[in-house]
Amino acid sequence: MEEDLIKRLEAAVTRLEGISSYGGGGVVSLSRGGDFSSGAGTDVASSDPSILAYEDLISQCVGRALSAAEKIGGPVLDVTKIVAEAFASQKELLVRIKQTQKPDLAGLAGFLKPLNDVTMKANAMTEGKRSDFFNHLKAASDSLSALAWIAFTGKDCGMSMPIAHVEESWQMAEFYNNKVLVEYRNKDADHVEWAKALKELYLPGLREYVKSHYPLGPVWNASGKPASAPAKAPPGAPAKAPPAPLFSSESSKPSSSSNQKQGMSAVFQQLSSGAVTSGLRKVTDDMKTKNRADRSGAVSAVEKETRTSKPAFSKTGPPKMELQMGRKWAVENQIGKKDLVISECDSKQSVYIFGCKDSVLQIQGKVNNITIDKCTKMGVVFTDVVAAFEIVNCTNVEVQCQGSAPTVSVDNTTGCQLYLNKDSLETAITTAKSSEINVMVPGATPDGDWVEHALPQQYNHVFTEGKFETTPVSHSGA
Repeated sequence: MEEDLIKRLEAAVTRLEGISSYGGGGVVSLSRGGDFSSGAGTDVASSDPSILAYEDLISQCVGRALSAAEKIGGPVLDVTKIVAEAFASQKELLVRIKQTQKPDLAGLAGFLKPLNDVTMKANAMTEGKRSDFFNHLKAASDSLSALAWIAFTGKDCGMSMPIAHVEESWQMAEFYNNKVLVEYRNKDADHVEWAKALKELYLPGLREYVKSHYPLGPVWNASGKPASAPAKAPPGAPAKAPPAPLFSSESSKPSSSSNQKQGMSAVFQQLSSGAVTSGLRKVTDDMKTKNRADRSGAVSAVEKETRTSKPAFSKTGPPKMELQMGRKWAVENQIGKKDLVISECDSKQSVYIFGCKDSVLQIQGKVNNITIDKCTKMGVVFTDVVAAFEIVNCTNVEVQCQGSAPTVSVDNTTGCQLYLNKDSLETAITTAKSSEINVMVPGATPDGDWVEHALPQQYNHVFTEGKFETTPVSHSGA
């Protein structure tokens, strides 16, 4: 008891000395979570063990990623600097949290705006014309969603617990990070080092930090100052549309059926009165096509281009992503969508992906069955399946299993890259009428490179002793 009392007194004296060295201004409470109401409060908060640990995370893990990016340069260095900026921004927010009362939902969105702005800068680098370093940019950009753990306010806030959130957020980024490792493992060690550094920044880096200091989310200061609101526009300035909120408390409400009926009644009333057509011009004989002097059978280049231009959506139907009858997730006709996520699912539901192109879908949770049908350049990241994962009639698809899958079936498919983790190495893979199937498995050590195995697509059939014996064709150098 006496030793604990002495330690508390020593800590109090140390904090008082810090205040006096700052200049004596302001008063800081000696209790835990005291009132950081002055500039001295910032110094005390900055010297908190959790803040010092975060600085170590930045200097070690972020520093390693920056060092690797400097050897590569270009967009990779630019996006890595944004990652460093995001971590620095979160550090400042963690310091402010120790001085600030817990805000409401609207106040939290304003409080986290500096971090959100930096994240948007990284997202902007992945848009527009596709860069040669797209996988680097996408991995770094997607990884920043892990920093949103700081927005966790309780079990009812709609987020996973902070540690789980960091792990889940990295899963999406890892899909592109693995592409970097596979592409450059035998070409450029600097890119491999960058990809490994980025992963270690989050796993175990950020995850272990959150686990040690904020497993239940950030701890706000009950006696601190209120969270500052965003600055107001000067008088006379034009009003700007409010930004999209980080969290939506209410969904948009559809218009009432009475208003719809009233609007349709007005339309029919105008049609019956002739008011709608009263202002239309009458088509005279010289305006008709059969009487035009410039009529010819040639089709102009502009008209031809307009007729032959491809629509922005799939010809098979409109995009769809919905849960049908509570049992089947239908993801159809998605084109160019890299951020598709199914987060609320269970082991009794199945997922059917049809007619998608150049898109990425993440399935968070265990489902019964997953099927990809008639998709091109489609990427799927999933956790666990109870029955099987099926790939049918596809071209150039990539699938990453982060949990377990008893069976993976590939039928009539050209180009399939399958990533298995250590828990899914016993997966049974069945192929039929398919080619260019490669399976990536983890290396022998945790830091080892992924090992690629090409599944055979050619076989020798030899009739021996009354039956055919089938063996894969072996190629020299394989």
